[in-house]
Formats: sequence, C-alpha cells, structure tokens
Amino acid sequence: MFSWLREEIQVIVERDPAARSRWEVLTCYPGLHALWMHRVAHALWKAGYHWLARWISHWGRFLTAIEIHPGAVIGRRVFIDHGMGVVIGETAEIGDDCTIYQGVTLGGTSLYKGTKRHPTLESGVVVGAGAKVLGGFTVGSAARIGSNAVVVKAVPAGATAVGNPARIIDKQGEQQREAAASRMGFSAYAVTQNGDDPLSKAVLGLVDHAAQLEHQVALLWRELEKRGVCSQQSAPQDAMRTEHFDRDEFEKLVK
Repeated sequence: MFSWLREEIQVIVERDPAARSRWEVLTCYPGLHALWMHRVAHALWKAGYHWLARWISHWGRFLTAIEIHPGAVIGRRVFIDHGMGVVIGETAEIGDDCTIYQGVTLGGTSLYKGTKRHPTLESGVVVGAGAKVLGGFTVGSAARIGSNAVVVKAVPAGATAVGNPARIIDKQGEQQREAAASRMGFSAYAVTQNGDDPLSKAVLGLVDHAAQLEHQVALLWRELEKRGVCSQQSAPQDAMRTEHFDRDEFEKLVK
C-alpha cells in the first residue's frame, strides 16, 4: 500500500510543474484523494458491498468534485489533474500511466445493464480538459484526446482525436501540410483549430492543392532535364526544379 502511495505521489510531482513538494501533493491534490477513495470503494464493490461502495464514492464526489463509479477499473500511476467535474462511469477502464484533466467525462451511450457502456483507455492515454469520451469502445495506448473533443468511436493507438465530433488526425499528413504551409509564410495549425469553419476548410484546401501542384511541377522539371528536353541553362529563371511556393501569389488568392 505504501509503495503504491509513493508511486502515485511521484507521478504527480513528475507531471505537474505546479507541485512544489510531496507534502503539498499528499494534502492538496483532489485527484489523488479521489483515487484513494475509489480504491476502497472498488474493493468493496468487487466484494459485493454495492451500497457501501456507492456511499463511499458519493462522499468522494462531495469532497473532491470528482465522480468515479466504484465499478470502474483504474490502473496504476493515473493522474487526474485539477479534477473538477471529472465523471468516470461504471464500466470504464483506465490503463496505467493515463492523464485526465478537468471536466472530462468517460460516459456511456447505452441503457442496457450488464453491457460494456463506457470507454476503455489503454496505457498512456491523455484526455484534455472538457473532453467527452462516450461509448464502450477502446482508446488505444498513447493516444491523445484534445480539449473539448467529443469522441464517439474508437481511437487508434498513438493517434490524436480533436473536434466535435472528434476526427482522427493523420500525423504524417499534418506534418506534410505544416511543411508546405511554412514555405508559404504561415502556420497551417493556426487555421485548423476549428474544423467546421468554412474559411479554414477553404484555406486548408488551398494549402493541400498548392503543395500537390508544386510537387508535381518539380517532378516534371526533373524528368524533362533527365531526358534532355531542357537544361538548367535553357530553362526559365523561375522554373520550379525544386519545391518552392510564391508567398505573394498565395496571399492574393486568400485575401
């Protein structure tokens, strides 16, 4: 028991830069206190003392503003940061080393008793503030759920889910888009925060289209030079042998 306690305190010290001492963590962190009370309530729940388990869980909610059903399964080194308004349902499962921020709901969408109604978070998942993860699916290990996202389907391991309803971000695609956008003189991420904004969608479409065109033109010039159709001396000065984007022309398009 004491080894578990030391482990939980150490996790908070490592993950929260506001933690100044272990004594402060021990006495002032509601996420830690909620997990302590849940361990007791969960043990009683498994032993069949359901009313007593719910009663302890109720007091845990009153004292910490974190509601964890005693039937939920929570692994080791879980950190509930701030914790105000966190709700974790009966059939939820949280793996080791997960981090959950304030306002998160691990909720259910089914009314049938005895079924898996709440999500499973595999190890290392981070759920941002205000996110709602609803349903009996699995969020893969090391996945990230963005703040205020509403997730209603499975998230692959290592992926990032953002938005309402949440969409899975393709890391490779986002990196390629950001690289193309940086050549244009702005950050693509500045216009992707609101996925429902028509202007954002239009600008992102221009970014993707421009990146595809410049790549195709560069490939064409390289192939022409390889076949001897043209040379560096005969080609125009502004020929796109390498991927390059005219920032001024792009700004004319989006103004």
